[in-house]
Amino acid sequence: MIETVNPAQSLAPGNRKGIAPVIVIAVLFGVAHMLTNGQYGFHRDEWQFLSDAQHLDWGFVPYPPLTAALEFLGLKMFGLSLVGLRLFSVFAQVCVILVAGLMARDLGGGRPAQVFTAIAVGLSPVPMFEATEFQYSSFDLLWWVLIAWCVIRLLRDEEPRWWVAIGVVAGLGLLTKYSIAFELTGVLVGVLLTDARRYVTSRWFWAGGAIALLLFAPNLAWLIRHDFISYHFLQSIHARDVRLGRADGFLRDQFLLNANLFAAPVWLAGLYAYFKSRRYRMLAWMYVVPLLLFLCARGRFYYVCGAYPMLLAMGSVVGVQWLGSLRPAWRVGIATLLMTGVLAAGVYATMRIVPIATSGPLRDFALRNNGDLREEIGWEDIVARVAAIRDALPPEQQANLGIAVGNYGEYGAIAVMGQRYHLPTPITTINSGWLRGYPQTAPTTFIVLGNSLERASQLLFDCRVAGHTNNAWNVGNEESLDHPDIFVCGRPRGPISELWKRGPEFG
Repeated sequence: MIETVNPAQSLAPGNRKGIAPVIVIAVLFGVAHMLTNGQYGFHRDEWQFLSDAQHLDWGFVPYPPLTAALEFLGLKMFGLSLVGLRLFSVFAQVCVILVAGLMARDLGGGRPAQVFTAIAVGLSPVPMFEATEFQYSSFDLLWWVLIAWCVIRLLRDEEPRWWVAIGVVAGLGLLTKYSIAFELTGVLVGVLLTDARRYVTSRWFWAGGAIALLLFAPNLAWLIRHDFISYHFLQSIHARDVRLGRADGFLRDQFLLNANLFAAPVWLAGLYAYFKSRRYRMLAWMYVVPLLLFLCARGRFYYVCGAYPMLLAMGSVVGVQWLGSLRPAWRVGIATLLMTGVLAAGVYATMRIVPIATSGPLRDFALRNNGDLREEIGWEDIVARVAAIRDALPPEQQANLGIAVGNYGEYGAIAVMGQRYHLPTPITTINSGWLRGYPQTAPTTFIVLGNSLERASQLLFDCRVAGHTNNAWNVGNEESLDHPDIFVCGRPRGPISELWKRGPEFG
């Protein structure tokens, strides 16, 4: 069916005019997130980005450098502001929604297809979540969508210079999250298995590849210099995720979370239409290849989330064409049922994902059903409690004090927020904290978080419980449930250097 659409149709005045509602929809989603993103606190992962932003480098143990660089820029612009720092993620989601509508337009869809695509993407659970926190996956989603849009323009216009844009976005993607290599594998397979293989002989194809490698080169050099530590991190985290069952339900969650559940017939129709279309078949492989690779490797469901906007765009185009062939009563009934379902599923996802309220049943419902929101609670309480424990120590113990933490959230919260209390920089062997080392003169007194008494006593003398990590909202999360005690301990049982020789811990 898509073959009957004239590519030039997307440039017609009606379709150019039709993009205005998509812009309005994208902006409205962005405003809604900005109005709610200051409700709770920073997520555990956000504290890691904030602390890494204090130590800019061409790479970090868990991820490439771009996300921390954006966080550094955000700190310079907004200070320690929830709404300000999350503005980058909101902007990324606005762009994802807008580009999704543009894909529908460029595939020949008019205003109804563009509007439905934008709404369906904005009301999909994972894209919605990505705008509520500052996460590298927020920007990874954007790069996936932009690559798909560039490929659509490449194939629609038969303009090989779009490979340069694809190379730029691919390079930015590699500087954001290494898993974008799976989408690039899909691009390559799609080129080789379809008529797009003619581009392999084009200088623009190779120029795009060269640009991507050039942008990625500084991080690649960092990885080589650090013995590919990020690869070992990913191995460890993947093994943990599989062990904990986080890789279970991969196919199920493609329907429930990566895209709006009631839009499933639309994106499935889009996948079918891509396979049927000789011009656009390459995009079908850009979905199927990453999906199968992640399925076989037991990846997390959201790793392939960025492929769904392009499927929804094509599905919306062919869906509107199909509805146009029906009798008016059927057309109105099916369209109403579909849109009602998408809106209902979106409202339910919003109540679970978006921090709408700070009190009452809406807050309780969200915190009960969303572990990520629970991980935003209590960090200021913890830092203040550590400062109070420090202040209660004798002056001679305060004079040579160290703070040892057991996870990157504690590290980031104390490293960033602890400055207002004049707390020392924490010490940890977790992730990039291991690269930053330890004090050359070992502290004689330690405040210890994120560990059991047994673990702390293995490393330090005279440990005692000095406080707890409970929070003012009495919300159960990793800090308050898994390691609720804060200890004060004496000097180390051995040289700290011996602990560092064991290598980093990954978390």
